[in-house]
Amino acid sequence: NLFRNVTKITFKNNKITLKDSDKEILQSFVNLTELYLNENMITVLYNNSFCNLTKLVILDISNNHISTVHKAAFAELNQLSVLNLSYNTITQLGSDVFTSLKSLTVLSLQCNFLKTFHIKSSFKLIKIVLAGNPWTCSCDLLDLQIWLTASNVTMENEDNTTCTFPNNKEKFSIRTAAIQSADCKTEKASLENTVTSTSAIKLKSIALLTALTPNNITGNNGTHAELPLLGKSWTFLAGVLGFVLSTTLLIFTAIKCPTWYRYLISYSHRRLEENDSEMFEQEVSADVNSSPTVSGTNNEDPIVIFEKIHAFVPGEDGFIEDKYIDSYVTEGS
Repeated sequence: NLFRNVTKITFKNNKITLKDSDKEILQSFVNLTELYLNENMITVLYNNSFCNLTKLVILDISNNHISTVHKAAFAELNQLSVLNLSYNTITQLGSDVFTSLKSLTVLSLQCNFLKTFHIKSSFKLIKIVLAGNPWTCSCDLLDLQIWLTASNVTMENEDNTTCTFPNNKEKFSIRTAAIQSADCKTEKASLENTVTSTSAIKLKSIALLTALTPNNITGNNGTHAELPLLGKSWTFLAGVLGFVLSTTLLIFTAIKCPTWYRYLISYSHRRLEENDSEMFEQEVSADVNSSPTVSGTNNEDPIVIFEKIHAFVPGEDGFIEDKYIDSYVTEGS
């Protein structure tokens, strides 16, 4: 009951985020007519952020960090007359955001990041503040310019409500900047043609995919339905690609085959040499290990080393000399 009697409240600089817990508290002030939430930590205005506050007349949510405003953020605020959204970080606003505000007369969007603002011709205001935004004076701003000119609204601080882009319109008021409606119609028609062409391409793609689905490939009686035949250009393209790939593979193989063959041969020789050396080491170690050890042999006994003499030695004249014969002849003489 205490909350019901409150008509004006200020929650300035209270770190309010306006999420579910905050909204539940605000809903208790059903007779509230003035609400000041400036200098808080609000970042998003969700749908139905101020429901049950049907008697609210003044709403100040300036100097927050609001970047997004949902379409139904101000639903049920039928009595709202003054709305202050200045000094936030709003980049865009939908044309339907303020539709439900039938009693709105003053709107402040000062010092945000708005480049364009689509507004309906039926929107009625007495005063609007748009200064301090980086307005782009192009076709997207034409609706706002027409509305400002046709309505009796007062644009506060108009001298500072200027274009920032393009450069040739810089410092011009957004109300008087030269935006040619004929150029916008041409641009709009070109955009519509592009969208239509894109839609037609998508429809053709969907139709082709539908024709290739299993239900269309096989009929109800189990017979295969006729599939759309591919054009000859696709067949020719596939043949050219196959020929190019096969030719490239053949040339690559012809270039690399000799190198691969030499590598294989050298690898085989290298393996044989390694095996020979290993076999030689094994034979030598086997001979040493298998030599008999004579027990009782004195280390000072003389060791006789027999030198192996080849029985047949080729002479200089090409005949084979037998050393055994030479030694026998020498002994006989």
